[in-house]
Amino acid sequence: MYKCRNMSSQSDDSEQRVGERKERMGNGSSKSNHHQDSSSSSSRVGRFWRKIHHRSNHHASSSNNKRLAAEDFAGIALLTLHRAEMKFKDKWLACVSLGEQTFRTETSDQTDKPIWNSEKKFLLERNGPHIARISVFETNRLSKSNLVGYCEIDLLEFLTQDSESDSEVLDLLDPSSSDITVGKITVSCSVEDPTETERSFVRRILSIVDYNEDGMLSSSEFSELIDAFGNQVAAKKKEELFKAADKNGDGVVSMDELTVLLANQQEEKPLISCCPVCGEVLDSDKLNGMIHMSLCFDEGTGNQVMTGGFLTDKQASYGWMFKLSEWAHFSSYDIGLNSGSSASHILVFDRRTKRFVEELIDGKIVLSMRAIYQSKLGLGLMDAGAKELLQRISEKQGKQMNSAESAKDIPKFINFFEDQIKLDEVKYPLEHFKTFNEFFIRELKPDARPIACMEHDDVAVCAADSRLMAFKSVEDSLRLWIKGRKFSIQGLLGKEICSSSFINGTLVIFRLAPQDYHRFHFPVSGTIERFVDIPGCLYTVNPIAVNSKYCNVFTENKRVVSVLSTSDFGKVAFVAIGATMVGSITFSKKKGDYVQKGEEFGYFSFGGSTVICVFEKDTIKIDDDLLENSEKSLETLVAVGMKLGVSIKKRAGTELPDLENFVIGA
Repeated sequence: MYKCRNMSSQSDDSEQRVGERKERMGNGSSKSNHHQDSSSSSSRVGRFWRKIHHRSNHHASSSNNKRLAAEDFAGIALLTLHRAEMKFKDKWLACVSLGEQTFRTETSDQTDKPIWNSEKKFLLERNGPHIARISVFETNRLSKSNLVGYCEIDLLEFLTQDSESDSEVLDLLDPSSSDITVGKITVSCSVEDPTETERSFVRRILSIVDYNEDGMLSSSEFSELIDAFGNQVAAKKKEELFKAADKNGDGVVSMDELTVLLANQQEEKPLISCCPVCGEVLDSDKLNGMIHMSLCFDEGTGNQVMTGGFLTDKQASYGWMFKLSEWAHFSSYDIGLNSGSSASHILVFDRRTKRFVEELIDGKIVLSMRAIYQSKLGLGLMDAGAKELLQRISEKQGKQMNSAESAKDIPKFINFFEDQIKLDEVKYPLEHFKTFNEFFIRELKPDARPIACMEHDDVAVCAADSRLMAFKSVEDSLRLWIKGRKFSIQGLLGKEICSSSFINGTLVIFRLAPQDYHRFHFPVSGTIERFVDIPGCLYTVNPIAVNSKYCNVFTENKRVVSVLSTSDFGKVAFVAIGATMVGSITFSKKKGDYVQKGEEFGYFSFGGSTVICVFEKDTIKIDDDLLENSEKSLETLVAVGMKLGVSIKKRAGTELPDLENFVIGA
């Protein structure tokens, strides 16, 4: 296996050679009348390599590891956050999230006009994430910062945008209502095409050994550069390579000449075997090698480079107390299944924005859930009578949430969940809701949830605003997500409904959190054959309980099972599961009704809850992105009406819609 040479030690060797060379020859530059101190120039090389190695630990992008086809490459965007104008004075920081990456600026001084001048490069794919979210936080708290405003910017638009100004002023929107502006932020974005990406990279590496900064490399400077690449074969052919690069024979290599040489060599016998910044062995593909190194190198514009390594903007905004707890392993961030005592943060992947988001749960509730659901002792107490207590508490809480007095909790509820409740989507204004439960079961405006491929019944859609897990079989769900010892399709559906065709069928879990829109909708079109009530407990449906090996949330909770008869998917079981604080499940349709996909089916009263759809075996092909996330035990945040999958039972003479360019609804 090829092992990359350590660039820090390599630079020390280079320093010695540079010093010896200049001492002997006295002409280490491309201009004979320009002299530099050898120790100064050589130490600069050493400092450079040490610096970029150190910085790569903080700024390296996960995108570097992904192989990209030339047709998918849209460019490399350089996004700069310059300054903001806020409505009050505080210490401010800004975060940028794109796809699975989040970066943050430094914290400003106490001011209402913070200045950051922070920048970051992003790889843009034509079919990948391209909407960057910029979040601005006030940082006057020790443990947690407060989200004040946000905006979104489509980086791909800059590929075709013809703007006279280098920068743009964007409105910062209130997290709970996009109708309210809380400030303004000045940003700039430039996008390099593949050719410019190559030239940009060459400019950066040329500056490493271009000691007199004339934009040309002498033979000795070129030799130092080849040594820095760590390619032993190329090191033995430096003179030959220099002649090949020096096309016009003037004795020096220009930036354009170096660009051509590197481009040609990367296609034939790559000069750069491993990245000078992170040390990773480079892909033999020219484009991917250039992209990797361009992202690894800092811009060198003099601006502050944003700090990376974060999964969400909330994580990036936490104060020093959180960082201390992370260091001491009191809490942790992780992607996918992270059960047991370390499950302090639940991260889900937002399908619309292609970003990680953090699910907000009160810390005391997390601790109590772990104590109950992640231990034999906790579940032993539940078996000893706490189930009945939980039932009574849920009933009492349900009654309280139906009282006029409960309406005063609505603003606090909205404030706690900040940008996760969009008031501009709600059908009625806040003053319309006379109780908390009226707000909890709120309706949305008719166009708030567009239904994918409405005219095609062989395309299934998501049944709820929720965190989704999808599995081709029950075996997959038990391996990746549901850890209850006795979970089965028969236990979920009950003997009255369960049939052999459901046993090995496809399972889709829609988990609703308290902040979600709590009305559920039909995923497919068909006729309602029956309803079956199954009594049970009111365990929480939080992953801390679902991932517990000590209880069986889905088969022990109160639930209602309905069966839909469809022409495209056969029979589909729709299971509405109650959970902690959910006193009732209300349906708006009855047995015998013919329904269209996307129509409202019913709603859950206050609390968390879950819908599970079970499709008969070999009737649906679930979308790849949903299955891939579920394979990683990562929930996907979806909305009602988003595409779920396509019927495998294609009807004769009927073509599927063109889904290649279908845009997922918000």
